[in-house]
Amino acid sequence: MKQAFFLFAFASTIIWAREPVPEKLVVLTFDDSVKSHYTIARPILKELDFGATFFITEGWDFATNKEHYMSWEEIKGLHDAGFEIGNHTRDHMGVKPGNVNKLSEQLAAIEVQCAKHGIPKPVSFAWPGNAITEKAFPILAQHGIRWARRGGSPEYPYKLGRGPAYEPGLDHPLFLPTAADARPFWNLDAFIERVKAVPEGKIAILQFHGVPDIAHPWVSSKADKFEQYMRWLKTNGYTVISVRDLDRYVDSSLVPDDPRAIMEARTQALSNPTTP
Repeated sequence: MKQAFFLFAFASTIIWAREPVPEKLVVLTFDDSVKSHYTIARPILKELDFGATFFITEGWDFATNKEHYMSWEEIKGLHDAGFEIGNHTRDHMGVKPGNVNKLSEQLAAIEVQCAKHGIPKPVSFAWPGNAITEKAFPILAQHGIRWARRGGSPEYPYKLGRGPAYEPGLDHPLFLPTAADARPFWNLDAFIERVKAVPEGKIAILQFHGVPDIAHPWVSSKADKFEQYMRWLKTNGYTVISVRDLDRYVDSSLVPDDPRAIMEARTQALSNPTTP
């Protein structure tokens, strides 16, 4: 059964792709509007000619703490530099069945600020706190969201910073899994191990917060380590894109019948590994 599952996963990648998926494809994402996205990540990524998505929220003390969070002028600077601006809700609201009725207002607040600053309406979304619910799908669609990135759970525990590769055709475009969620204890070897764990034909979606992230130290990455990670990707021939660039390879309008089926299959496979 497990062999059949992975054969189908490989086949679905071929069927659903528009352009062939590059052998080494990374989708690079950043959460939470952290100041170092502009001051540190931006120039490194521009030098390396990498794409990336920056998921913007006005949560916490974004409005007053410009030491730790970007201004909207800096967010506009990211857009002007060619990076994608995604929606992460106004208040970093974890989206659950009980509060999904508030999601439209949360999304609209970021859309208004984007429009005010000459930034296109976001087509990508990151689930705050990695809380997810299918009940939000119609609202995301109403707001023009085609792609939504989650974390690595339920397949992997949050604290590990691990997750599954994205398998087009099996993973719902609004439940894109994070393959690696950077942690302060990582080093270059740990980063390489997580990226290399993604099999050929699948896609590694990487999640970073600040580089560094002073306000959220449990997901911070040191600037020198981050630069090492990015230069390793460049040296080793990886194609590094934003979330919206997935449109080149995958048709987001084609979705699996059961958006959680692949999560359940992976979780079961991980909890009951086959014996050689």
